[in-house]
Amino acid sequence: MNRKLLAIAPLLAFAFVCVFLYQGLFANPREIQTGRIGHEMPAFTLPDLMQDNKQWTNEALKGEVFLLNVWGTWCPTCLAELGYLTKLREQGVKIIGLYYVQGYDADFDGQFDMQALRTEVQDMLERAGNPYQFNILDLHRTLSLDLGVSGAPETFLIDKNGTILLHHTGDINPRVWRSKFAPMMQELK
Repeated sequence: MNRKLLAIAPLLAFAFVCVFLYQGLFANPREIQTGRIGHEMPAFTLPDLMQDNKQWTNEALKGEVFLLNVWGTWCPTCLAELGYLTKLREQGVKIIGLYYVQGYDADFDGQFDMQALRTEVQDMLERAGNPYQFNILDLHRTLSLDLGVSGAPETFLIDKNGTILLHHTGDINPRVWRSKFAPMMQELK
């Protein structure tokens, strides 16, 4: 009996690996979903990117439906989506930016030039369009990590109670808006 089991074990392991890889053939790499869908936004207190002494909390964001867009000036895809996001804002969609700082690590480089970052952000938004009501600075990526963000851009649809309803990895463009976000936005109105 043990010899038969030893002979079959590699075959079973091979079959398991084949099934796993076969499922991957049909997976959409853009469909990375956060485990927070259906849950409230994580608790946070983070500074406003452009205003000294202004803090934002998860509680302060409740009351309206909004998009939370994770972005950065270093991100070419973020730049590409700013124009379309600006059109959405003009149509009444509330969009809040969560600025994802890349390349900063307090353990190695305690210096951070906030004014240089603000100038860079302002220049980019003046050139490409500013869809944001305001931007939250996530310097240490605490909120980004709690949301399961893997990079930028990523966008979350949040309802008026602070519940995460949708998570999209990649840019928001007309096709993505029509297929994913617009139907849910209609339901929330």
